[in-house]
Amino acid sequence: MEFIKTPHINVLDDIGFGKTLLMPGDPLRSKFIAENFLENPVAVNSVRGVNGFTGYYKGTKVSVMASGMGMPSIGIYSYELYKNFGVQNIIRIGSAGSISPDCKIGDIVAGMGSCTNSSFGNQYGLDGTVAPVCNFDLLSAAKQIADEKKYSFKTGLLFSSDTFYDDTRSSLDWAKMGCLAVEMESAALYLTAQRLGMRALTICTVSDLCYPPFDALSAEERQNSFTEMMELALETAVMTDGLPHLEPKE
Repeated sequence: MEFIKTPHINVLDDIGFGKTLLMPGDPLRSKFIAENFLENPVAVNSVRGVNGFTGYYKGTKVSVMASGMGMPSIGIYSYELYKNFGVQNIIRIGSAGSISPDCKIGDIVAGMGSCTNSSFGNQYGLDGTVAPVCNFDLLSAAKQIADEKKYSFKTGLLFSSDTFYDDTRSSLDWAKMGCLAVEMESAALYLTAQRLGMRALTICTVSDLCYPPFDALSAEERQNSFTEMMELALETAVMTDGLPHLEPKE
């Protein structure tokens, strides 16, 4: 396909992106995944320091590129990747804070849906509230792989917050609606994918407890736990590579 370059992504034409793209928030985590998991990785984007790489994992062409922090940022990158660069599946991989006793430090949480306090969905002009949900095929594959590998894996609702420092600590209130953990990107990713008719999934590792005793992973524990999440996302990319081709909706 012919890529339509944007102010945020200026990919190498002869390499491009894979059908599935992993999307951590941190550009350095993109680099880590490329260097430690992908065969023959090539840097394909560095605009604004947002590292993007394309390589192969078990013979499947896969890309990884950072989203930055928050819904406006992932909303821009995911829209352009789906619309202009041939990406069909985006798997967000990040950290999350538990707001439910059912979700422990080190658990991997896949967001079936994403509640949010953001007004991101207002742009669609709907007379009601749109429900941001993941793609079932991606979720089903991730669940199967996690069960086979015996990961501590939970599926449920995420709370996607527009604020990190929140005076009201209102994130905890979302637990009563079944939300397991709080993060800051999944709602915008899901809504963008739904609008364009593409596929998305968010997988997070619980790095912190947002309620007493306010525990958190150490730096070494984060590295080990996040590696499991990265491998899960890559294996999901391989398993779902044969899904039907999609074209973004107008």
